[in-house]
Amino acid sequence: MGPDFQALFESAPGLFLVLDPTFRIVAVSDAYLDATMTKRGEIVGLGIFDAFPDNPDDPDASGVANLRASLERVRDRLVPDTMAVQKYDIRRPEEEGGGFEVRYWSPRNSPVLDENKRLRYVIHRVEDVTDYVRLQELESEHEREIVSRAQELQRANEQLRAANSAKNDFLSRMSHELRSPLGAIMGFGQLLEFGRLDDQQREYAALILKASQHLLSIVDEVLDISRVEEGTLSISAETIALQPLIDDAIDLMRPLAESMEVQIHPPEVAGGNGYVFADNQRLKQVLINLIANAIKYNRRGGDVRVAVAGAGDERVQISVTDSGEGIEKASLEKLFVPFERLDAAGTGIEGTGLGLAVSRSLIEAMGGTIGAASTRGVGSVFFVELDRGEPVAVAEPSTESDPLLAVRSYVGGERRLLYIEDTVANVKVIEGILERRPSIRLIPAMLGRLGLDLAREHRPHLVLLDLHLPDIPGDKVLAELRADEATREIPVAILSADATRERAQFLAGGAQTYLTKPIDLRRLLEILDQFLAPDREPAQLSVE
Repeated sequence: MGPDFQALFESAPGLFLVLDPTFRIVAVSDAYLDATMTKRGEIVGLGIFDAFPDNPDDPDASGVANLRASLERVRDRLVPDTMAVQKYDIRRPEEEGGGFEVRYWSPRNSPVLDENKRLRYVIHRVEDVTDYVRLQELESEHEREIVSRAQELQRANEQLRAANSAKNDFLSRMSHELRSPLGAIMGFGQLLEFGRLDDQQREYAALILKASQHLLSIVDEVLDISRVEEGTLSISAETIALQPLIDDAIDLMRPLAESMEVQIHPPEVAGGNGYVFADNQRLKQVLINLIANAIKYNRRGGDVRVAVAGAGDERVQISVTDSGEGIEKASLEKLFVPFERLDAAGTGIEGTGLGLAVSRSLIEAMGGTIGAASTRGVGSVFFVELDRGEPVAVAEPSTESDPLLAVRSYVGGERRLLYIEDTVANVKVIEGILERRPSIRLIPAMLGRLGLDLAREHRPHLVLLDLHLPDIPGDKVLAELRADEATREIPVAILSADATRERAQFLAGGAQTYLTKPIDLRRLLEILDQFLAPDREPAQLSVE
């Protein structure tokens, strides 16, 4: 007895239909019946398109048309035909809730020929790829979501860049707008201090300077933290001597220490520990911040000690120790987080909580480290470690008590100073300084174009050039001064709220030096002494 081929066909694991040349169903596998939720007696003898019509509720259904085209190709050409993956809506039995279930099939139609090479049957075999297609759809949806999120992130980044650019522009403008009146206030305050004042007036002048310096420190901290965030913090490292730098920082903090009855003990720096590789102004900024904090958070009548020691063969440590109440160990790290101020509420201590955060960024930008240790009830120590520097010659500090007298008395001819500045108050400050220097003639110009004309006309010995002018930018004025043969050799000192940050740009553009606003009176007088000295030849005047 031979094998029962019909039983074998019907029990085959694949999804098969056998069709006659008119595409009526003559045999079907059990797997196909299960997949289509039909019964053999219901579909055998029916045309395949009658047994499995398109979903009438789907106007885009194309399964019947595509299958008909494939079967007709097999019938006409007598060769197999593989169809693309098709979407079919399989009708559910009413007892299972009715409706349709979406399936994805990959059909292949193959001819079965008789002995005369005529079509006898068509075997319709399908592979159910629903799970694969749905996985692809999920992956595609995931990819679309990734693309969409990437696009959203790109738009957000562009908006963030635009916002940062707007913020930086705003901060730059506000820096100038704040520093200009601050410069005038501090300048007049310094002039008052050097005048003939009674004790009460001198006290008021000192309070004006203290308040303006505090406001300036807030402006600087806000600007510095914004530069840290945008990655544009400027550092210019070189070998510097520690003793004069620390002495200068302590001198600046002595008035605060005296008001708090705190004694500052300076270090005696000796040997190879006396030099570090750092940015002079930025390191002084950090030390001033550490010393100021040690004073403000100290006990009245306490001590602040500044020390310098080796930290290995290649490093030097600078420490500032106070005798205050100390800080809990868990809170130490918070000190270096922006806007964190521990135990500050109700103390009356001024500050933004930015100083130590800025200090950490500055020291790390110099390749160093900063940290703190504390014992509750005993005190705290803040320390900075930097690379050791090679010894260099150090200029002796001036012992002149009145900085206005530090400029030499100029004789032997008029010295011309062109001041291109749009703030009248700042011009008045310079006028006040030069009252003791009748040999210097101040030529003010409130517009860049006017300054250029006056430079060509008077050939000054020095130009003080503010970068922020109402008509043209100061850097354009500098470029035109350097491009004109008549003014090319005139020394130029740039004035800017960001002068330290833009130092390389100014010097590359042809400026001889720079001043950061508000102007430090001693630094200004040094520049006047350098460029308006009688032994310095002015630019040659042309003979018309």
